[in-house]
Amino acid sequence: MLQEKKPSGMASKLIAAVLLMISIIFLWRHAAQFIQVDYLAAKENELRQLLQLHPYLVWASAFVIYVFATGLSIPGAAILSLFLGWYLGFTTGTILVSFASTTGATLAFLSSRYLLRNRIIKRYGNRLEGMNEHLKREGAFYLFTLRLIPAIPFFLVNLLMGLSPMRVRTFWWVSQIGMLPGTIAYLYAGSNLPELSTLSQEDRPPIFTSQLVFGFIILGLLPWIAKGALKLVSERRKR
Repeated sequence: MLQEKKPSGMASKLIAAVLLMISIIFLWRHAAQFIQVDYLAAKENELRQLLQLHPYLVWASAFVIYVFATGLSIPGAAILSLFLGWYLGFTTGTILVSFASTTGATLAFLSSRYLLRNRIIKRYGNRLEGMNEHLKREGAFYLFTLRLIPAIPFFLVNLLMGLSPMRVRTFWWVSQIGMLPGTIAYLYAGSNLPELSTLSQEDRPPIFTSQLVFGFIILGLLPWIAKGALKLVSERRKR
């Protein structure tokens, strides 16, 4: 009997991405049937007024929330980035999220080094050996690679790097630069999400604008773009 061929890993990811996109489109188009858009639009107006009347308070609150979310490894940082892009705008949101994410990562780095060292070694000691070997060969460039292409979960990079010989200032600036492309992509996509008030209008503009679609395309392609760029850099360094 002929065995049925299973889809390759790339094909499975493509199918999953297509299904996810279809689900998102369906939810956006039919959201008004399941939630009270007028109520949410009123809350949106309150948020906008709060930002207009007390911008520094809003920025400080958003910064602290994002620092705690990343420092404590609370899931949902991607959604929070999209929200802040929508709420604060692309430029302000990018600056705030960039520094807040690096601050949170550095706090996790320091807590690993000075507070949780024995516990983390006991749980992730096998991964730490491999990471230290990469650091000996590639130095800070290895951290830069992990920030661009998250082969290891974000929170685990912070914790394991805290047990490495890497200096705090090196961890900070490499993380700041390495996470910036992803931050820009998320904040650009978030800043192009439609206003909730437009969903309650009969003659509302198209939800999926070219800018929004472009933002999500960049989010999807970013890992492959980063991988190609890092490959070129690695080849030049070997010469």
